[in-house]
Amino acid sequence: MDHADAVPIAELFEERRYLLDVAYWMLGTPGEAERVVDEAYRRWYGQSEAARGLITAPRAWLAKTAGGICLSRLALPDRGSALRGKGSLMEADDTEEAQASPAEEVSRVLLDALDSLSPAERAAFVLHGVFGMSADTVADIVGGTEPECAELADRARRCLRLQRSHPTTPQEHDALARTVRRACLTQDACLLASVLCPDATAFFDGGGKVRALTGPVHGSRSVAHSLLTLLAGRPRTTLTTHSVNGRTGLVARYDHQVAAVISLDIADHHVTQVWVTLNPDKLRPWNQPPPPVATDTAKARPSGTTAGPDHL
Repeated sequence: MDHADAVPIAELFEERRYLLDVAYWMLGTPGEAERVVDEAYRRWYGQSEAARGLITAPRAWLAKTAGGICLSRLALPDRGSALRGKGSLMEADDTEEAQASPAEEVSRVLLDALDSLSPAERAAFVLHGVFGMSADTVADIVGGTEPECAELADRARRCLRLQRSHPTTPQEHDALARTVRRACLTQDACLLASVLCPDATAFFDGGGKVRALTGPVHGSRSVAHSLLTLLAGRPRTTLTTHSVNGRTGLVARYDHQVAAVISLDIADHHVTQVWVTLNPDKLRPWNQPPPPVATDTAKARPSGTTAGPDHL
């Protein structure tokens, strides 16, 4: 083993678990995820020691490699029919899934929804939107430009929203968002869990710029815990409601600086998905100073409009 392969056991364990999470969300079954990660490591050790020594970020290299393998598998023409079949591959994956730890038991509803996306959309959404891989890395994997990958991820997110959401009145959405805020301010885990659906999922987008959960959080209790931990009351921290993507969301500020923007998907009177944006680059529009208001402009502005941004 050369110096490039000398890694503490804790780091090795976390690295493999991260790669398995990425592959699982890309492909949907533990068995496929295991095979992809094994192949990524085979490619790592298939290089010379000198070549491995030139890789400054092995985990990033492995994640990019695993992502590329997943994308290739998603593009196979017979993959859909194979997954829907009753053959030995599906039976083996079912057995492995039954033995998966609670942390690996991601919402089957959401995974099924991901199956409706194109391979490129799924890759862009999972790799960048969920696991925070850099835009240039995702562009290399998908084979497009960074703006094209951003559009793929946005299109995937809109598709998932449409699949999970049923018509909800603005009044009901506003009331639930305010209940979420109240629960977070009072650190009331029971109240917060009561407004989350049992298979609620939370996504934390740190963009690799701030420390944030690198994978989705699944289940009402786990989502409630993660939100309460993130939004625990601290001096100089505030949490307010604000229009986010046209519906009531939450904005967390520290010293008057927007630190997090939270949007909520609601269906059947419960919150189904929570989208937490922590990436400073995406929050930059929220932290722009308001433009100077001219007297004529102020008179011309329709009543009820807000000066701040209402979308991510």
